[in-house]
Amino acid sequence: MYFVYIIKNSVGKLYVGVTDNPQQRLKEHNSKRSAQYTSRIPTYKIVFLEEYPSMSAARKREIQIKKWRRDKKEILVERYKNGLETKD
Repeated sequence: MYFVYIIKNSVGKLYVGVTDNPQQRLKEHNSKRSAQYTSRIPTYKIVFLEEYPSMSAARKREIQIKKWRRDKKEILVERYKNGLETKD
């Protein structure tokens, strides 16, 4: 299984990615072993997670979400937080 995730840091920066191990990937983001872009400001937490059966399906969703404006991403995070349907 693969996961599309959104993490948010302590200053509100959002990052969208794909992984097969969300908890391990979060540790990488927070330990500065990930890409330079996300490692500048540590203390990320997972605020959104969707499961997909294949990397290609997860990657397609990641690309879709990355094209969205921030306000739409925030709505997605809020829907996830409230246990509402998030796939569209």
